Amino acid sequence: MRHFNVKRIALSAATGIAALLFCPQPAAVAAGSGGIHYPREEVFQLTAQQTQGTFVDVDGSSGPSQGDEFVITGNLLRSGVTVGTYSQICTLTRTAPADEFDLQCTADLALPLGQLTVTGRFTVTGAGPGNIDLAITGGTGRYRTAHGTVHGDNVSGTETLITVHLIR
Repeated sequence: MRHFNVKRIALSAATGIAALLFCPQPAAVAAGSGGIHYPREEVFQLTAQQTQGTFVDVDGSSGPSQGDEFVITGNLLRSGVTVGTYSQICTLTRTAPADEFDLQCTADLALPLGQLTVTGRFTVTGAGPGNIDLAITGGTGRYRTAHGTVHGDNVSGTETLITVHLIR
């Protein structure tokens, strides 16, 4: 059985999820005289930079257990400039085998033109998180019709590179 710092790995993995989206382009493209709006996909990258993180141990055990939570907040950067903030909560939903667990995460991204919501599940092992691929489930303001996907790659314990596939 491999031993690893569950807090560090899970907080690092969860940071990537939350980091998600900033999109300065117009919301949709109007075509023709009928005013038909065609969906538009935009692909861009952000860096999620964790500023606070808390592990909530629901049963007091020494290792990860079902129901434990990670609460994380941070900044969203684009080309080194802060463009927004994020908040997320991740709950451990599966803890077997001993060196592996699943996190179910929900995040919101506060941006100048509205908020985005993201949710999904991914697996964390002693080697770190596997693929972090989450769904964009909606938003407010300019992002009120948003959907798509987000992929996260952990760069460090507090930073995650996010690739956003946003459809509006």
